[in-house]
Amino acid sequence: MIIDSIEVYYVKHPLISPWRTAYGEDADIYSVMVRMDSGSYSGWSESTPFYAPTYSPEFAAGVYWLVKEIFAPMLVSKEISSASELLEHLKMFKGNPFAKAAVEIAWWTLEAKIQGRPLHQLIGGKRDEVEVGADFGVADSMDELLGQIQGAIDAGFKRVKLKFRPGWDIDMLREVRRHFPDFTFHIDCNSGYDLSDLPLFKEVDKFHLAMIEQPLFHTDLHDHAKLQAQIETPICLDESCNSVRAARIALEIGACRYMNIKPGRVGGLQNAIEIHNLCKDAGIPCWVGGMLESSVGAGICLELATLDNFVYPNDIFPSDRFYREEISEQKLELSGPGLIKASNVPGIPYEPIPERLEERTIR
Repeated sequence: MIIDSIEVYYVKHPLISPWRTAYGEDADIYSVMVRMDSGSYSGWSESTPFYAPTYSPEFAAGVYWLVKEIFAPMLVSKEISSASELLEHLKMFKGNPFAKAAVEIAWWTLEAKIQGRPLHQLIGGKRDEVEVGADFGVADSMDELLGQIQGAIDAGFKRVKLKFRPGWDIDMLREVRRHFPDFTFHIDCNSGYDLSDLPLFKEVDKFHLAMIEQPLFHTDLHDHAKLQAQIETPICLDESCNSVRAARIALEIGACRYMNIKPGRVGGLQNAIEIHNLCKDAGIPCWVGGMLESSVGAGICLELATLDNFVYPNDIFPSDRFYREEISEQKLELSGPGLIKASNVPGIPYEPIPERLEERTIR
């Protein structure tokens, strides 16, 4: 295809309530939305690194600037025949996976539109319905958290992820296990700890969790391997797995037994697919993570989750979990207990309503 034009939007999505993790609190989700056009066809993407560089070194305003000033001008008027070719054009730029994903994913949704195929079919998805889990951040009280968990269990979710940070850790976990002794939980540390916390993680072993997600430094691989060798609970990498290369090293040194894959964090769908395949060959199960995206970004994550090695319930949520009003007409909704169905329309059905996009656009 020849890329005729690229439009770049820096947007702010208001959350129903603040999202609290080990690195702080977000009341709104800031993201970059990209529309890529070729002829009469258009494709959309969303990249959501958050307002400030708390999750990773990238942040939404920086991604917006980089795409608008450097990446988009390089790609407009080019004939791009594959996602790999697009990434090759950006190869000289170090890191910045969220910015690269913003344009790479738009290429995929545009190509799916041109071919008249659902995105999940184009990327090799093996099913049209995926399992999803429930997530809960740091709550105002233990009673509030326990009520949220009971609600998720009653709704049919098969696993719950709990944010875990100093001051909201072992005591929280002990109380949760007391009330729900047999349910599947895992914790997400958002790189809030280090190897000196080994006694804490040995204590965590007693709670029989599915995994501990990203316990250590956000770019670390080697200390995760050291920690994994000393505890029973599987470690899952998130922030540390920011490229195909990082994933390959993590698998070689035994840094994890699960892998969370977020298309924004790893530089787009092509890299996400390659990491998925590496993990599949190594016998490491995967699941798709989320960044509290609007329906545009979450819908793309849903399409990715149809690949066959995404076997743990994914972080993909019904639209009404975080947003009172979605940016698109089409919403993500449960198709069954803990299930969401991928779309069968060409590309993805989640495209911004112009008026809502205008309301949320900062630049």
